[in-house]
Amino acid sequence: MENLSDNSFEDAYVHKVVGIEVTSPNSSTKHYIPDVPEKCKPYEGTLFGSLEHAFNYYQNYARLSSFSVRKSTVKYDRFGVSTQKQYLCSQEGFNKKKKVDTLNDTAKQKASRISVSKRIGCKAELCVGFEFNMWYVKKFVEEHNHPFVDEEDMHFLVSSRKLTHLHKHIINSMSRMNVGPVRAFNMMREILGGFEEVGATREDFKNYRKKHNSSIGEYDAQMAVDHLMRKKEYMPNFSCEYITDDQNCLRGLFWADELGKKNYHIFGDVMSFDATYRSNKYSMVFVPFTGIDNHCSNVTFGAALLGSETTESYVWLLKCFLKAFIKQPQVVVTDQDPAMTKAIDLVFKESRHRFCMWHIMNKLSIKVGVRLCNCTDFKKDICNIVWTDAISPEEFDARWKEIIVVHKLEDNNWLHDIFGKRESWIPAYYKDELLSGLMRTTSRSESENHFFGQLCNPRSTLVEFLSHYETAMESQRHTHRKNDHDTRFTNPELKSLWWLEAEAAKIFTRTTFLDIQQEMDMMRKLMCQTYYPVEDDFMKYHIKDWTQMTSKPFEVMFRQSDMTIYCECRRFESFGLFCRHIFYVLRQMDIREFPKKYVLRRWRRDVVPNSSNRNDDTIYVQALDDGGRVLMRDIMYANEYILNKLSGNMAELSLYKEHVQSYMQKADNVDFVPPPPAKRDRFGELTGTSQNDRLPIRVPLGYKTKGSGSHKRIKSKQEEAIIKAGRKQKQCQNCLEFGHYSTTCPEPPQRNKGVETANEASVLSKTKKGKGAEAHPQSNTGGSSTRVLRSRVNKQ
Repeated sequence: MENLSDNSFEDAYVHKVVGIEVTSPNSSTKHYIPDVPEKCKPYEGTLFGSLEHAFNYYQNYARLSSFSVRKSTVKYDRFGVSTQKQYLCSQEGFNKKKKVDTLNDTAKQKASRISVSKRIGCKAELCVGFEFNMWYVKKFVEEHNHPFVDEEDMHFLVSSRKLTHLHKHIINSMSRMNVGPVRAFNMMREILGGFEEVGATREDFKNYRKKHNSSIGEYDAQMAVDHLMRKKEYMPNFSCEYITDDQNCLRGLFWADELGKKNYHIFGDVMSFDATYRSNKYSMVFVPFTGIDNHCSNVTFGAALLGSETTESYVWLLKCFLKAFIKQPQVVVTDQDPAMTKAIDLVFKESRHRFCMWHIMNKLSIKVGVRLCNCTDFKKDICNIVWTDAISPEEFDARWKEIIVVHKLEDNNWLHDIFGKRESWIPAYYKDELLSGLMRTTSRSESENHFFGQLCNPRSTLVEFLSHYETAMESQRHTHRKNDHDTRFTNPELKSLWWLEAEAAKIFTRTTFLDIQQEMDMMRKLMCQTYYPVEDDFMKYHIKDWTQMTSKPFEVMFRQSDMTIYCECRRFESFGLFCRHIFYVLRQMDIREFPKKYVLRRWRRDVVPNSSNRNDDTIYVQALDDGGRVLMRDIMYANEYILNKLSGNMAELSLYKEHVQSYMQKADNVDFVPPPPAKRDRFGELTGTSQNDRLPIRVPLGYKTKGSGSHKRIKSKQEEAIIKAGRKQKQCQNCLEFGHYSTTCPEPPQRNKGVETANEASVLSKTKKGKGAEAHPQSNTGGSSTRVLRSRVNKQ
């Protein structure tokens, strides 16, 4: 094995100087000259068409030389025309030292932290002058007083870092998906193959996002409103309404697009809406209007942002909703918010308002008592009559009163109150309402809030929130189209040879058919006890269902002449789908065609055309495309298409690479450099809004919603027990009690408590040893002697 000496290691790690090192014979001062081709060097008299061309030429020279440049002073003539411009090495000059007086408490004169400087007085420069409508090199200094950067470290130079259009596009695209700038940088690093290939640093990505948010500033509300109002102008059938207060602060914002309106007219028979919190940094509550589509999935009709949860705010919101969607829903499901209840009664006069059953039943243990719910059959008896829809309203009233009497709860005001509102939340009172069984709780709204919460950020601006909402809606509608595709091009497995099962698979969506198939499969657990004719050519069937707890058979009325059928369980009225009892009768009567009058449009597979779920945002983007964003996006897509097609052909890839590189050289020779837009215009172009309004809509400040959190709320004993069980109790080291620290202890501070306690115990033991009359004086003076001893210990 070859042995390597220490000198060989030192030779292996010696630093190689970049460029040409020149030592002055008189002063032994070292200078460094860039080692670049002569054609790339600027010489005195070189002409340029513009200042941008001159700066780009010097930057290209600096990039080849491995140093960084910066712009310096400019001179103007008496007419205000620039006549001279100076470009310097980034290490030109010296850092100005600030005087620091540590005895002065003013913040401006105190040094906050130790800073470093890279300026060492380099004299390299390029000075250009203007004459005869042309810029020329007036002075060029080539020597530097510092070595150049290695080629591997060129990406650390400031001039080598630049946020390109691709970087900004990635940052903003990732932000629409609630992905921060750091994760966006890491994704680009993995895609491009390393830190040095990105062309910018992680801090550049973060600073760009920070500047983007700071540029929005107080124009946030105005930009959000402008964004939606422009959509209303360019997109067909888009609705947007907003309201402000006396100080011109945004109080409410409502919007709905054309596709949401189409979905509402198909699936808007039952709707739920609830307010979710912490969706933006202004604490405005987000209120999405949610329904159920033909795949039993959530569908969003419209949305709103409210600054307060008062009756007036909800009345304004529901009026905007009614103006956009024209018709009222049949059933509206909300929680027991009194402001919502009052607003619905005022605006949706034709709708049936239903309270969320889960919110009411969740309060049962707190309002009645944990012991009664856990140690008796009270909760079981209540749930048996509340959650079922197999009983009549009269039966519910009788059994409720019986339970109250058995458990002696006649004086419970809360139970009396919710029993008085039973027509608004008990399923037994909704049997006659069409499709009232689709929603019993606000779980659809809770699921919708969770869905939007995954793509929203509680610290986001209103402009960011709208972009997050659009991304979420695009994802939701993509899922709907995927479900439609699976329904059209997949065939479910049939469990029988019955004609109706095969026909139902062709009529209904895949999810709905699986529910129907399960009802058909449950026919095996049914038995027809009796059947006989009744009036109007109807046949009455008594069907025994062994899966139901009740022993009463279900009555099914059927008339074959016009295919009219009715079941006592009223599943079709509640959900719009046949029950197992009806399927049993149809099977007995050998019906081979599904009754068309009982096929609701909302459950059909062809209720939504394949083209209606497409997003109309492309029309809006093309209408606002002033900077060629669509053209650049098409170029990127074309480039990706070519790379995918030629990924396995190295010869064609090499030719394509040469073609692209030749065009890169052509682009470098183009003498057109557009002036950079102002910061406001640049960020306004990204958001599609402007900041030219003299009196913009102000951001909402000072609003406190119900979900903002109040620590002064009185907690129940159950909540306090849960909180105490989940965390470690505080123990005071002063009094050894739990629940507080020594800093907040109400007792006076005591030092050396262990020694003090031992001394007190010894004094007390001595007093007890006294005999006869001598014991009493000692015991009487024990307290004073203990206080004296305690004071001595404290002094020590």
